[in-house]
Amino acid sequence: MFEKLRMVLSGMALGATVSAAAMGLATVDAVAQVKQASDVKITVVTHGQANDVYWTVVKNGLLAAQKLTGAKVQYVAPTTFDVVKMGQLIDAVVAAKPDGLVVSIPDAAALEKPIKAAKAAGIPVVVIDSGEDQVKDWGLDLYVGGGDEYTNGTRAGQKFGSLGVKSAICVNHEVGNVSLDDRCRGLTDGLAKTGGKVAVVAVTMDPTDSTHRIEAYLTAHPETDAIMTLGPTVAAPVLKMLETRGIVGKFKFASFDLSPEVLEAISKGEMLFSVDSQQYLMGYYPVVFLVTKALYKTFPTANVYTGPALVGKDEAASVLALSKQGIR
Repeated sequence: MFEKLRMVLSGMALGATVSAAAMGLATVDAVAQVKQASDVKITVVTHGQANDVYWTVVKNGLLAAQKLTGAKVQYVAPTTFDVVKMGQLIDAVVAAKPDGLVVSIPDAAALEKPIKAAKAAGIPVVVIDSGEDQVKDWGLDLYVGGGDEYTNGTRAGQKFGSLGVKSAICVNHEVGNVSLDDRCRGLTDGLAKTGGKVAVVAVTMDPTDSTHRIEAYLTAHPETDAIMTLGPTVAAPVLKMLETRGIVGKFKFASFDLSPEVLEAISKGEMLFSVDSQQYLMGYYPVVFLVTKALYKTFPTANVYTGPALVGKDEAASVLALSKQGIR
């Protein structure tokens, strides 16, 4: 597939040259106007932490698009969730003047100035994962992501409600990240439709710390009957903790996003479902779009949604192999 698209892109450049010659224009001028893909530079700055498997899949999408297009793609992110550091990274990108910038916007107030500076410098900006509202508000170029996270959370809450859940916890590993906060808020409102309630349990990316906090909450609130994690990096240690204590079946357990551990648990009935945003495409599409914009001035005219989809027991086995490859 990649090779076919590269041939198409090459054919487009050749076609432009032939057309120029046919009209009696200088062929050299036409060729000079078409930038070589190898000269195109795209920089990606996200809030994704290195130990978060979600962002590993995003990066795999970036690498596939880089291989396809032949462009130079750089991925940078703070080592921890740090929007101040992220803003500094974006400032450095603006100074380097790439052909395109891809960003996530977990905190609009903290990142508005550097991102607007990138746009003011003439750099096309594509937003992924979080920050869809800012695309229109700030005059950015495109959003590629799993859609409105509040709505996604609401769907998950309604699904819990249909299964009889009355008291759930939403395990938030990045409180202050607007996307994750919206997932918890949506879960709360969705479950409220059937009379259920949700408590937010703030944790960190450290598996020992997160499981201790969750254990403490469950011990203090024995009425809890459901657990929602907001990513597989937290879901996996929670699942292990439940297995160790022999209480896997006591809770309705679901998550956002996929990993082999999550899919295997869903297949075995230890978890109910996961909300998939197909984040591989969040890495893949922006690079392809920005490269074609640099070469041919072509670009999508509307936001691109990569999700959400509820992956349950019937679907889990079919995407497990892809998840192990870092694609789903």
